[in-house]
Amino acid sequence: MGTMTLTARLPGSPDPDALFDAFAGWADDQGLSLYPAQEEALMELVSGANVILNTPTGSGKSLVATGAHFVALAHKQRTFYTAPIKALVSEKFFALCDIFGASEVGMMTGDSSVNPGAPIICCTAEILANIALRDGADADVGQVVMDEFHFYSEPDRGWAWQVPLIELPKAQFLLMSATLGDVTRFKDDLTRRTGRDTAVVASAERPVPLFFSFGMTPLHEALEELLSTNQTPVYVVHFTQAAALERAQSLMSINVCTRQEKDEIAKLIGDFRFSPGFGKTLSRLVRHGIGVHHAGMLPKYRRLVERLAQAGLMKIVCGTDTLGVGINVPIRTVVFTALSKYDGVRTRLLKAREFHQIAGRAGRAGYDTVGTVLVQAPEHVIENEKALAKLGDDVKKKRKFVRKKPPEGMVSWGKPTFERLVEAEPEPLTSSFQVSHAMLLNVIGRPGDAFAAMRKLLTDNHEDRPAQRRHIRRAIAIYRALLAAGVVRKLDEPDEQGRTIALAEDFQVDFALNQPLSPFALAAIELLDRESPSYALDVVSVVESILDDPRQVLSAQQHKARGEAVAAMKAEGMDYDERMALLDEVTYPKPMAELLDAAFTTYRRGHPWVGDHRLSPKSVVRDMYERAMTFAELVSFYGLARSEGLVLRYLADAYKALRQTVPDEAKTEELTDLVEWLGELVRQVDSSLLDEWEKLTNPADDAEAPVDEAPPAVTTNPRAFRVLVRNALFHRVQLAARRDWHALGELDGDSGWDAEAWADALEPYFDVHAQIGTGPDARGPALLILEQGEDVWHARQIFDDPNGDGDWGFTADVDLRASDESGTAVLAVRTVGEF
Repeated sequence: MGTMTLTARLPGSPDPDALFDAFAGWADDQGLSLYPAQEEALMELVSGANVILNTPTGSGKSLVATGAHFVALAHKQRTFYTAPIKALVSEKFFALCDIFGASEVGMMTGDSSVNPGAPIICCTAEILANIALRDGADADVGQVVMDEFHFYSEPDRGWAWQVPLIELPKAQFLLMSATLGDVTRFKDDLTRRTGRDTAVVASAERPVPLFFSFGMTPLHEALEELLSTNQTPVYVVHFTQAAALERAQSLMSINVCTRQEKDEIAKLIGDFRFSPGFGKTLSRLVRHGIGVHHAGMLPKYRRLVERLAQAGLMKIVCGTDTLGVGINVPIRTVVFTALSKYDGVRTRLLKAREFHQIAGRAGRAGYDTVGTVLVQAPEHVIENEKALAKLGDDVKKKRKFVRKKPPEGMVSWGKPTFERLVEAEPEPLTSSFQVSHAMLLNVIGRPGDAFAAMRKLLTDNHEDRPAQRRHIRRAIAIYRALLAAGVVRKLDEPDEQGRTIALAEDFQVDFALNQPLSPFALAAIELLDRESPSYALDVVSVVESILDDPRQVLSAQQHKARGEAVAAMKAEGMDYDERMALLDEVTYPKPMAELLDAAFTTYRRGHPWVGDHRLSPKSVVRDMYERAMTFAELVSFYGLARSEGLVLRYLADAYKALRQTVPDEAKTEELTDLVEWLGELVRQVDSSLLDEWEKLTNPADDAEAPVDEAPPAVTTNPRAFRVLVRNALFHRVQLAARRDWHALGELDGDSGWDAEAWADALEPYFDVHAQIGTGPDARGPALLILEQGEDVWHARQIFDDPNGDGDWGFTADVDLRASDESGTAVLAVRTVGEF
């Protein structure tokens, strides 16, 4: 990119010819020659028309979107870029900052808000949809660029792609996708609503043509051939995260990279912090030239793989079909390991749209002359063909040959399926409109007649008449419930903004957007005993009950709980049938479930709108805090290495909810400490988004510098760091209480305290005392003495003995520099015994 931003190229007046020439000149300076479809789309945009851009992946839709933003800036209009996933929003945000300048671009994802007043906003589709519902035609939205518009058909999320089309008649629209199908009705609908001409720019021609083939050799052999014939980078598509990682590990026996390439990988990786567990696995893989990419990974790991791939250093990337959403990873060859997937309800064949969306990632304009798409035949088909080939021309043996059947549960597919998908056009997009309590609250909150606004929304959407009638009946039922609960009220006469109904004056207007059950959480917190030793953790339990379930974590917790229950029942001598009957009752931890469920039942009677949402008591943050675990220990304890990204997202959501939902007057010192600890823990695990923003505001000269995702030093947040130290010490108290000498030795062997040393030191204690307390008092400030030095903190952790003597415990030194390097408290035990 040149040093001059595109913003500096804005002409003095928004004349269409001047705009087009200015943008084309900038593109030419970047070494980008406009394709005919790009030129056509840009000419329509500068003339003020809506554009539906239906061109293959790799045909430069992003450049057209950039041109659209340029046009909006020239007209001094606010322009919104929307995408279906936060990762794509983030990627586009950084790219546009580079093109237009960081001051001109903002981002909103629901989790993050950066420069939200900027003229160019990158956001998820739901964010824009909620803006459109809140502000209607008066929204400060002059232009909308909708990427991956085929998400319009998604059953749960399609409403967010439809609402802006209905509610923003003053905006200019650019709808983009490689797989739209017939768009005639969208063309006519947009023109009717906006009064602008709408141009459909479609092209089946790819700048880089695709070559499709059906593979009948084992995948290992196929990949070795692709490597030897220079058809890399290869993206190997799987339909589960576990399968992607297993495939990547199985390829370690292949020599993927040269020694020089491995040295380049190591240089680019630099001092990147790989955490234990999956991090160590990924480190081995990427240093070998093999990447992994799926939504269960930490964002910093996905970004590392993307950056290594963009540098041409990842020859093979094994991942899931999320790649089809448009993340910028350069690929020459796409390999499908299957043509069926589990969609959350059932296993089914891929749709034509899904197949072409993923296949279209092959072939990079400017790098490749052809893209390759290889679909691997099912393993049983390959084995059958091999076995038949061995039989030669022996007709009798062939007649008796029993073909191997597909695995149980597999949806059968073969070459005919492959050929059908290659030739098939994407299915027509179907409307997925929905009515919710949040939708009504948004519309009621805007100026004007809410009844008229809802009537338009419900009768002028893209649904057929029977569906519209269903939505109308649901909207009426929701409104009546809101009215009966006092959430909304009728006005005797229109107010100064023309409203005839309004939200209750003391109502938290935005609760239904990001935290649907936050009003219930506020009410439930008021029921808690502030003087209780467990108050801070009880508040955490209330907040966790309103968050979405992290299914993998809860499943792992239940598995662990059932394993422990079985062991306990065996020890008690229960027979098998009795154990199995009781085991059904064992689930993941649900602290305060009885109290919360009863409170929610009562609350729902007076606040019926919460019926859209489910209360779900659970314990992830609380469990982690009570067990004094680090993130790595939590992942290891429950075997969640393949789902680290999901775990981190949940912890980040919990932190945000605790910060936003709990009123300041309800926060005690202990609760504030806990919230600070959680925020710092999330930041230390992965602060890649914050790091990237820092780089934009303080750009480095060396763009090829090694990846550096290290967050700020953990000791710079003293409050959070003290909690980390307390937790590290208390974790040892818990292990000592369980007499888990092996685990203690694992922690402290390097400082001279192996399992035997711990056991010998505490034997005299257990000769006198039956146990070490691990309740709230045991982790309280009365039993911990911290002397804070400049480089080292000296800690004395006292045991909660049954007699209350407080004359046993251990001492440790906390190394501040080592703690900053690792992102957690690093300590060395010095003495264990009687003080």
